[in-house]
Amino acid sequence: MSRLQDRPTVISADTLATADSQAWHQRLAQLILAAGGVGFPTLLERTLHELAGFDTILINTYQGQHRPLLIHDNYPPVRREQGIERYLSQAYLLDPFFKAVHDGLASGVHRLRELAPDRFESSDYYHHYYRALGLTDEVGLFARVDADVVMVVSLGFREDTPRLTRRSLQALRHVSPVLEVLLGEYWKWQGHCFQERLAEREPVEAAFDSFGQEALTAREREIVRLLLAGHSTKSAARELDISDGTVKVHRKHIYHRLEVSSQSQLFRLFLDHVALVSRRQAGQ
Repeated sequence: MSRLQDRPTVISADTLATADSQAWHQRLAQLILAAGGVGFPTLLERTLHELAGFDTILINTYQGQHRPLLIHDNYPPVRREQGIERYLSQAYLLDPFFKAVHDGLASGVHRLRELAPDRFESSDYYHHYYRALGLTDEVGLFARVDADVVMVVSLGFREDTPRLTRRSLQALRHVSPVLEVLLGEYWKWQGHCFQERLAEREPVEAAFDSFGQEALTAREREIVRLLLAGHSTKSAARELDISDGTVKVHRKHIYHRLEVSSQSQLFRLFLDHVALVSRRQAGQ
């Protein structure tokens, strides 16, 4: 490594001497003081809104394949069923943010479109959840807050409001290292309040494990998950390191064995299976 690479970054005094810099550091000081308390998520929401002007915020905590644990949101009651409850109770395993965490992504600011599969916006999952909420963009701030726990702050942007600008996205990425540390502090002091709920096994997880179990092979069930998540034939083939033709053959067998004729019917069949598993777990 060269001597130039070893040198610390020089921060200009002019950068720190502006009124905007003073306001930001005052807000940052408030966040630091609040990091260990129950009010931190609300203060974080206000701070991030000044930077990015989002419409919706969800702060979820992820551990393995378990259901995301909701820490904070700003959804009004009339939109909670569509925006939160359906997501948490039906198909979160198809969410690109969830898959990114499962694949090892644990830090930084990432746009949904950067993580989503190639046919995500054509998937039934996308239309069933994202478009139904009027969202056109989403950004996630990822932070590893424990050895096996990742917290994601998801900021949503609706089609009828100003879009996320490149400058705002860059600002989020610049401040993310500090926010990741603060999220870690929040979890250190408040995580015990959520830990037991985080480890609960939820219906959608069990549903994915059992969907098509009697009719499909293990490889076909892998392909079902990829197709439902919005992967094209080529993308699914790359994920599984098999040929496009093999995926097409498997898909033909899947449709025949499950007695469906389209991906939309496959998605509806999966949601029906989730509902069935949910009723069974509830003892109904």
